Amino acid sequence: MLGRVLSQIFRFVFFILLQGLIFNQLNLFDGWVNPYIYIFAILMLPVETSRTAVLFIAFATGILVDVFSSTLGMHTSACLFIGFLQPLVLRVLAPRDGYEFGQLPTVQEMGLSWYLAFAGILTVAHHLWLFFVEVFRFSGFFITLFQAICSAFGTIVIMVIVQYLNFRPKSRTRS
Repeated sequence: MLGRVLSQIFRFVFFILLQGLIFNQLNLFDGWVNPYIYIFAILMLPVETSRTAVLFIAFATGILVDVFSSTLGMHTSACLFIGFLQPLVLRVLAPRDGYEFGQLPTVQEMGLSWYLAFAGILTVAHHLWLFFVEVFRFSGFFITLFQAICSAFGTIVIMVIVQYLNFRPKSRTRS
């Protein structure tokens, strides 16, 4: 149990630092793709994490990224939005037999199609919220929408690549 908590804390700190030190400086495809991989720390929480804990972790993640980015609460509000949505999305996408205790929402444990649905919904929701709060107007609606979708796609691609490079499949025993 302690090992799992420590790995979650390490993952949280790692993705916040990675976002603040590297990904905030990137300008991919002339600014059309801005990957926000720090949300990976929220998406990787075990499925049985309580709603209160998810919202607290989402708040902490967002406020730390806001400090790095000087964005005055934009990332905090977007993180709280996906922190609110995460349990709902998990419930909608739940397998017929339910989730196992301690299960992580990863490609290796849940499959690529499930993960793309889960991460896709939450990442697009986060990016739409963040980009529209940033511009705070409806002029240029389709440009902002396109930039949010492109950035969400880039973020999802990076998250899937990281999982294939970093996480090992869970060993399952056959009976």
